[in-house]
Amino acid sequence: MVYGIFAGITWALETVILGIALNMAPFVSTEQAVFLAPFVSTFLHDLCSAIWACIYNGVRGNLKNVGRALKTKSGKFVMLAGVIGGPVGMTGYVLSINYMGPSIGAVASAVFPAIGAILACIFLKEKMQWYRWILLLITLGGVYGLSYSPEVSITNFGLGLLGVVMCSFGWGIEAVILAKCLKDPEVKNEYALQIRQSTSALVYGAILLPVLKGWGFTARLFTSGTGWLIPTIALAALFATISYLCYYKAISKIGASKAMALDVTYAAWSIVFTVVILRDLSVLTPMTVACAAIVIVCGIFSAADFKELMKRR
Repeated sequence: MVYGIFAGITWALETVILGIALNMAPFVSTEQAVFLAPFVSTFLHDLCSAIWACIYNGVRGNLKNVGRALKTKSGKFVMLAGVIGGPVGMTGYVLSINYMGPSIGAVASAVFPAIGAILACIFLKEKMQWYRWILLLITLGGVYGLSYSPEVSITNFGLGLLGVVMCSFGWGIEAVILAKCLKDPEVKNEYALQIRQSTSALVYGAILLPVLKGWGFTARLFTSGTGWLIPTIALAALFATISYLCYYKAISKIGASKAMALDVTYAAWSIVFTVVILRDLSVLTPMTVACAAIVIVCGIFSAADFKELMKRR
């Protein structure tokens, strides 16, 4: 559970830092830049994360083991999880925000633990007690409350709904696949992360960016003197890499449903880092403070098996 909580904390750090990058001049200079920013930043983010994972595995002498893991059946399923969770899930998130507004996008990102928990019950035979379902639903309600805006602007319901389905099912399915793969002794957490991030970056770079005609814009980010943009994305990717390592460790130790419930607490931790890093006190409204407390407390308790705890005592 500590790994799962720390995964949420470090993902919140990643979210705040990546938000800083998305507000830098190169991503807001033109209408094309604003449209491409989520896709290009995600590509660069996953590419940098793959590099960080490569450095981590290289220092530990694990690169050969990553190659061996990739050849296994589980390793190939990790690649599939990378495609489902990265390009499919993240693209769905962008679509939901773009066509149905940020509050609906928040729901899309929050619903995935519930879908993942259902899939984990079906395919992994993980037990989900009734009180954990209630606490999980309260947690998701808290996440929605943190991002709720009464000014919901739906410009294309069909594409927005497609995005919600892609995001929620993509991230939920990814966690279930990873939970199964991480049971293979040849596929350790750090190997799976290397495979996942490399696959996601490759699909973004080889398929999505060419389709969106975004390679020219991406190349200019490296050649036109963009200041601290690339280092900021790389720093965000570093915290994302730490978060993924903790998330995968939590999945392997306590199961997919519990790990997802703990990971989604990032929505509350991001409020804390917005205040600490950005000095933005405007987020400290009674509603956000209450919702943040609900998300953290109920998220942690929804991952706890009280019967197991009583047995251990």
